[in-house]
Formats: sequence, structure tokens, C-alpha cells
Amino acid sequence: MRMKRVFLLCLCAVLWASATAQASVPDLSHVIEGFMAKQFPEARSHFWVVNGTEWQAENEMVVDLNTVVVPRASQTPTESRFLLLIVEGKLAAAQSIPLDNGADCQQEQA
Repeated sequence: MRMKRVFLLCLCAVLWASATAQASVPDLSHVIEGFMAKQFPEARSHFWVVNGTEWQAENEMVVDLNTVVVPRASQTPTESRFLLLIVEGKLAAAQSIPLDNGADCQQEQA
């Protein structure tokens, strides 16, 4: 009986620790929504699509992002593409990428 209590106590501690760790790290959608709010504060509506992600280090991720934004004053949506650098769950940098087919966005060769 005592072993069951110890086992249950350990199990509860592990589950509680993992739940609090996951809750403290912002997920990718929150980081992207924060970027969209800062980049397009006057937008009436928007949506975004992640083209791909690549881990640079254990805590660094590069996100290839397409966005479509409808400004308040216009009905015409505008499309954009960005590379976002996310470090430790926070946006560290953003770079606009041309949408034309001639853009040379390839991985670096070592």
C-alpha cells in the first residue's frame, strides 16, 4: 500500500512538472500572431501559412512564413513572405523575402 502511494506521488509530481514546463513556453502560433500584430497593426483581417521550419540550434528556429493581409481601407489582399528567427520562444528577427520566382533562397553550403 505504501509503495502505491509513493508511486502515485511521484507520478503526480512528474505530470505537474511537465504541464508547467509546457505552459511556460509560448507556442509557435502565439509568436507568429504577435509578429503579425506588430507588422500589420492596421489590418482588417489576415491569415498566415508556415511553409517550413528549420532548427538552427537547440533553442533557435527559422520559420518560413507566407502571409495574406487585408488592410482596413482596401478590399485587395496583399501577400508577403518572411523568414522569422525564433530564439527561446521569442521573435528575435524577421526578414522580408521577395515573392517572385527569381528569389534565391537556398540553404548555405558549408
